Amino acid sequence: MQENRMPVVFSGHGSPMIALERNEITEGMASVGRGIIETWGKPKAILAISAHWFTDGTYIQSAGTPKQVYDMYGFPQELYEVKYPVSGHAALTDQVRSLLGDFVSVNDDWGIDHGTWTVLVHMFPDADIPVVQLSVNKKLSPAESYETGRKLADLRDQGYLIFGSGNVVHNLRRVEWDNAGGTPMTTAFNRAITEAVEQRDDQTVINYRSLPDAAYAVPTPDHFLPLLYCLGAAGTDSARVFNNVCNLGSMAMTGYVFRQ
Repeated sequence: MQENRMPVVFSGHGSPMIALERNEITEGMASVGRGIIETWGKPKAILAISAHWFTDGTYIQSAGTPKQVYDMYGFPQELYEVKYPVSGHAALTDQVRSLLGDFVSVNDDWGIDHGTWTVLVHMFPDADIPVVQLSVNKKLSPAESYETGRKLADLRDQGYLIFGSGNVVHNLRRVEWDNAGGTPMTTAFNRAITEAVEQRDDQTVINYRSLPDAAYAVPTPDHFLPLLYCLGAAGTDSARVFNNVCNLGSMAMTGYVFRQ
């Protein structure tokens, strides 16, 4: 293990409108990006694991210039004009294929979706770090998702940043647009997961379904599983919490930086 291995980052992303906002949450994201560059240097490339590429298998991108995906509807035109023109990174794609073997295959039908670019536009606004997305495999159990992350951990020693984007709590059907905070159920589940992450009680996070309010907080696994990939990739590293905020009633924006 190298002392200068890249950290692992999980970030909540919430509404796509976060890309246009300038507030405490976006400053929290920006601060994480600055801290990474100041402490570990500029990542060679980013492996992004976004809730919005939720697939029947495990796929990795290989495009030299991945398309920016506007996978959201009904938002102001200004949002669709946000550009985050990153390049791909063939060496990272090859490394992921080497680490995961036959478990992963190349698929360039997708691109850099809003789970990725709405956060990275704040963390690394110059869009000068290549990005390769890895899909979230809907067929994997939470434990298998965690194990996939463990297999990817060596990327950190090669200068790659592993970045997961989702939400600890994400229930669109229960969103309260006029609620600037979280419901009691959102707050309680976010607190339980965050305490487990801080204590590196990974089994509690893996077995999140047994926690009170799990059915409300995680009605579908797509936004939660990226956290498990990140936990696996983090090894025994400690976690620093950022953006520990619940909003829209049923959303948690909480993020974690895992570092030695």
